[in-house]
Amino acid sequence: MRYLPLLGLFFLSGFSGFSVFADDAITAGAVERAIAQKIKQAVPQIPIVSVISSDFAGMYDVTLANGEHLFATADGSAFIAGDMYRVNHDGLVNLTEETRSQNRADKLATISDDEKIIFSPETKKVSVTVFTDSDCGYCRKLHADMPGYLANGIEVKYVAFPRAGIGSPTYDKMVSAWCAEDRKAAMTQIKSGRAIPGKVCDNPVAAQYRLGKIIGIRGTPAIVLESGELLSGYYPPAKLAEALNL
Repeated sequence: MRYLPLLGLFFLSGFSGFSVFADDAITAGAVERAIAQKIKQAVPQIPIVSVISSDFAGMYDVTLANGEHLFATADGSAFIAGDMYRVNHDGLVNLTEETRSQNRADKLATISDDEKIIFSPETKKVSVTVFTDSDCGYCRKLHADMPGYLANGIEVKYVAFPRAGIGSPTYDKMVSAWCAEDRKAAMTQIKSGRAIPGKVCDNPVAAQYRLGKIIGIRGTPAIVLESGELLSGYYPPAKLAEALNL
């Protein structure tokens, strides 16, 4: 399995039990099918969603289930695991990151607002989605700064990402918040380190955690803009407002 060091831990960390090969999603062309088959045979742990011609001569864009990309040669004998850049007159454009962002935006659009815990300003200028953990220090700092975000017209939509995983004490705490009668008050309580009544109900916490893993969330807080751009870590209100061009 000499290909694995080239790919790094990224491909295996989320997909060690995932051997899906989505033949029905692969482009119908013979070249595309051949590329997909060669990569599948070499590294069956990589779930391939599609193979299409790229904007670069002789290279094919291979999309994986989490939105990441490989760039393969036309005969499928070699591929690059990394970002593709276009050189423009004013600098570099990360084409792969643009695709990642679109994938994040598309995936987040599948979560209804009813499944989020939302803090809205009186006058909303923009919304951000924040993958959050009830116990991480910077998540709590972000929540303590909520008045500042709201004052800047930033709506904060929380989705759950209990870093310790499904079934952990943090997971149980977040389920209780999502099941609370007043979810915003419950979120504020757990973010301040106070206990809330344990509750169980039909809830989206596990599904949101899994989606976060799929789109590349590795830590919290993780702020996703409406464009799908990911800002990792804590951004104070003024810095976030600047990033959002407010």
